[in-house]
Amino acid sequence: MANIKSAKKRINVINKKTLVNRRVKNNLKAIIKNFNKALAAKDFDAAKEKLGLAEKKLMQAAAKKTIHKNAASRKVSRMTKAFNKAKAEE
Repeated sequence: MANIKSAKKRINVINKKTLVNRRVKNNLKAIIKNFNKALAAKDFDAAKEKLGLAEKKLMQAAAKKTIHKNAASRKVSRMTKAFNKAKAEE
């Protein structure tokens, strides 16, 4: 446990940031899961809408350094690729 006042403050700040980041990451997982469900159900209109939302939220998380920008780009790329493949198979 920290003894110095500033170190104690940093622990509080880190705990708050951890909670925010965890909430953002859980939200991202839910959005991606909803996209995958729509894609599996062959509901391409809903999947396209959810893909746009997922891309927006992933890039926002990357901008705030919650996730790495390359990780966000990779996820968007894979989702777009899966969407285009599923639509072509229709």
